[in-house]
Amino acid sequence: MQQSESSRPAERIAHAFVEARRTGSALAEFPGAMPVSLADGYQVQDAALAIAGGTVAGWKVGRINPPEDGVDRLTGPIFADQVVDAADDPVAMPIFADGFGAAEAEFLLRIGAAPDPAQTSFTLEQARALIDAVHVGIEIASSPFPGINSHGPGVTVADFGNNNGLIVGAEADGWREGDINQWAVTLTINGEEIGAATAAAMLDGPFGAARYLFEHMAARGIPLTAGQWISTGAVTGVHKVAVGDTVEAAFDGRLTVRCTIKAR
Repeated sequence: MQQSESSRPAERIAHAFVEARRTGSALAEFPGAMPVSLADGYQVQDAALAIAGGTVAGWKVGRINPPEDGVDRLTGPIFADQVVDAADDPVAMPIFADGFGAAEAEFLLRIGAAPDPAQTSFTLEQARALIDAVHVGIEIASSPFPGINSHGPGVTVADFGNNNGLIVGAEADGWREGDINQWAVTLTINGEEIGAATAAAMLDGPFGAARYLFEHMAARGIPLTAGQWISTGAVTGVHKVAVGDTVEAAFDGRLTVRCTIKAR
């Protein structure tokens, strides 16, 4: 099938990002015309998914602030070979040393039953019913392009939503009966507290992120599967890290997830 002219620039950008990720190289400049819309960014992301192959073990959800065209979240794939169990402590997570690197304290939701791909709208209750586990964790946000978060959400979306790994910590016990939105969450880097917040400040919370993802993927025609993770957004913010840093996220004063940062 012949490629359309409009798809070729997206594929060239996708190839550049996939190759840079494969080799651990930096991209000093964005490799082409920057996406000016979310649709443009997802066109690049779709092309990169096709080029990269690999198993998608989940999806990260990030906030767009302020919203763009009424959309307040974005998403990107999390590959299976970048999902790490926090029980393997100490965990060393890679970033692109000459690119962008950050750590984010997040609630991780596991899909227990795949949503019907024909269902395009979900209530919070319907989304929550499809989740069979909630864990605490850390998302590593990293890209070969240092300016990944400085040029609008379309650019962030283009490079897998700026995801480069996920650390799955302990189960957030009591999540079914309690309100994890009220849990105090802190993130420290090298022993210094960098951020503190609760998920109550994150739009409609972690289950709202699941609802967004289910609707978004139905619109894109990408099926979700049982067992995939949803990294639901940075509770305390996006905190830049460097090679050699030690990161710790604490949830409800009881559960912690730790990692060190290494070069990709």
